[in-house]
Amino acid sequence: MWGLVDTDSLTAASGAALNWAMLNMGWSFNLLAIGLLVYLLYLAFSHYGRIPLGLDGDTPAYSTASWAAMLFAAGIGIGIIFFGPFEPMTYFLSPRPGSAEPGTMEAMKKASAQAALHWGLNAWAIYGLVGVAVGYTSYRRGRVPLMSSVFAPFFRQGRTDNVVGRVIDILAILATLFGTAAALGIGALQISRGVDIFTGMGSTGNAGALTIISVLTAGFIASAVSGVAKGIRWLSNINMVLAIGLALFFFVLGPTAFLLNYVPAVIVTYFAELPDMLSASMSDGPQMQKFLSTWTTFYWAWWVSWAPFVGIFVAKISRGRTIRQFVLGVLFIPSTIVVMAFTVLGGTAIWQQLQTRAIAPDNTVDTLPPPEEIFFTVLDGLPGAGIMAGVVVVMPAVFFVTTADSASVVTSQMSQRGNPNPKRRVTVFWGLCMAGIAVVMLLIGGQNALTGLTGLQNLITITALPFTLIMFAMAVALHKDLRRDPMIIREQYSRWAVDKSVRHGIDEYGDDFTFAVEHAPDSKWATGADFDSSAPEVTDWYQRTDEDGNPVDYDYETGEFTGVPEEVGHDDTGEPSQGHAGDSAGSGRR
Repeated sequence: MWGLVDTDSLTAASGAALNWAMLNMGWSFNLLAIGLLVYLLYLAFSHYGRIPLGLDGDTPAYSTASWAAMLFAAGIGIGIIFFGPFEPMTYFLSPRPGSAEPGTMEAMKKASAQAALHWGLNAWAIYGLVGVAVGYTSYRRGRVPLMSSVFAPFFRQGRTDNVVGRVIDILAILATLFGTAAALGIGALQISRGVDIFTGMGSTGNAGALTIISVLTAGFIASAVSGVAKGIRWLSNINMVLAIGLALFFFVLGPTAFLLNYVPAVIVTYFAELPDMLSASMSDGPQMQKFLSTWTTFYWAWWVSWAPFVGIFVAKISRGRTIRQFVLGVLFIPSTIVVMAFTVLGGTAIWQQLQTRAIAPDNTVDTLPPPEEIFFTVLDGLPGAGIMAGVVVVMPAVFFVTTADSASVVTSQMSQRGNPNPKRRVTVFWGLCMAGIAVVMLLIGGQNALTGLTGLQNLITITALPFTLIMFAMAVALHKDLRRDPMIIREQYSRWAVDKSVRHGIDEYGDDFTFAVEHAPDSKWATGADFDSSAPEVTDWYQRTDEDGNPVDYDYETGEFTGVPEEVGHDDTGEPSQGHAGDSAGSGRR
């Protein structure tokens, strides 16, 4: 409402807030992007990597090929068409300060490497943390799939239905709203410009984009409330085929020989330049501050805002996989596809610029076409451009509908304590909010499409900042849970058992002894002598499933788990006691 009533005031306020956030908190976005990649790789290759996202013995819900295809779909979006040629071309003509001379061969490979940084491993590490945390807490711990559920280790008795838990979920909803709205705004700009070019209407700027948002919003709201999941999956599969076809079109009909040499060179340059690209900070002067605010830090903020939405999606399709499989798959499958697409699209644009200067006539960034137009400019230099222009108009439209449909449903679920069947009127409300925010973002950017990006960047970064800080705590909460996992407890028991048995054997029998399993009450040689296996933090979470290991139902009206089995047994003295964590871990029951 603020943006509609007083656009200028919101523009000024969001600009001031953005400057403050970048200068004072930009480090948090960069630290998150670097730290999460390191942490997830540590999880994958440590003993935690063997823990499944599900019960012991669970098998993956999807085959590896189907799972990879769905990760592929998650990695393909509106941004590839909008930023694919535009971003590398911008870095080619205006490189990261101090990295290369504009328009040179050195700048060429570094341009695509810079784009790979923004869309590759670090981006998917941000998604991956939320995905592994939600997947673990939901499918192994049996909690409701909410952001707040991940933080159960920080609360007494693991209950997160309190003020702090609700604030966490609210911030996740806000981040998702603004991040998704930004994608919708970018998609609307791309579709509008495509329609202008395809029909010969001329540029309509933000007016055309706002019309597109209105039309497609009606479509995705109808889809979201109708529950036609098969239709959305069908559209997604069509889009995936179109995306592959588009990439092959550029590769085969474009500068094939150039790209065959360019792609591996960019990969090597990416890893060689990774330390320099990640070490750039706001302390490196005004030019670097402007570059990071416009590109790198903005991207980290955007990925944070998408993390709840994408994280929940990849968690749902990954049930039954181990943490190692999840991390390596989520990090490398989609990022490889996206980086390859950017390298092919960006490489084609740079090749055309080197050959004919058809994109930026005076070889400077100032003469680049608007970002939503560059794709079509590059397309004009290839055979069959007229047909492919129509495809490029259809693809963002389908992305728009499927993304907004899924995001409105996920946001509706998060706002209703994780209800898998959210109320339709709530879903419609969130869908309208996303569309409305996209409109305001474009309005505060100005009257043309290029400056409309400014409004998108301002509000994304501001709203993502609180959830960025939450994600640091999320990593800590996840690790606290992992340390108490039954698989880790069994591993600790095995180490303790062997160590104590060897010491006992040498003390009692010298070199001639063997192992035997027997009761060792009140003995310093007992395996778990220093471990309290009946402690609440170890046993409470086993009460989320029935005796067959099936998840216990959750009552969304009362906010309670129903049908919780009694976990009371008797110890050797006949006194009641809680179920033994070692027994539960050993039998695979939780």
